Amino acid sequence: MVRTPLTPWERRRGERFGALLRRARGDRSMVEVAAAAGVSAETLRKIETGRAPTPAFFTVAALAAALGMSLDELAAACAEGWDGRELTA
Repeated sequence: MVRTPLTPWERRRGERFGALLRRARGDRSMVEVAAAAGVSAETLRKIETGRAPTPAFFTVAALAAALGMSLDELAAACAEGWDGRELTA
């Protein structure tokens, strides 16, 4: 399966998502949050730094739960700037 390249907007959304997770993590260590979510610290690191800008839904859901956030909060924060034109697959 060939994955289509991410658009600039998708990359920015991934960077916003990573920054949001870093802020939500606060003083908690990356290892602590990753363990609570059931993902590796390396996976969380990649997401937080934007190197994995499109994590799987269940990874996002687990991280939201570990950070005490709702999926609605995450979706709203990451959708900022979307103009609706980039979903013409």
